[in-house]
Amino acid sequence: MRSRYAAYSLGKEWYLLNTWHESTRPSHLSLDRDATRWVGLEIRSAPGTNNDEGFVEFVARFKQNGKAGKLHERSRFVKEADRWFYVDGVSG
Repeated sequence: MRSRYAAYSLGKEWYLLNTWHESTRPSHLSLDRDATRWVGLEIRSAPGTNNDEGFVEFVARFKQNGKAGKLHERSRFVKEADRWFYVDGVSG
């Protein structure tokens, strides 16, 4: 999760796509780094390392066009060939 947050903040679309599970991966991303500046990440819960599926609850803070905001999500990840892939998430 931390590496995906860093990729969002740095505009690394290729990394996000490569860590997104193929079953839900979009064909492309268009990140607007000029409009959104990510300013903090708080991991509230994370899976153990012995699972093949896990959920990460996080709060990511950002500024968009000068206004503060936050994204609170419970993301689902699956582990395949010793790599974790983002599947989907529920905002809350």
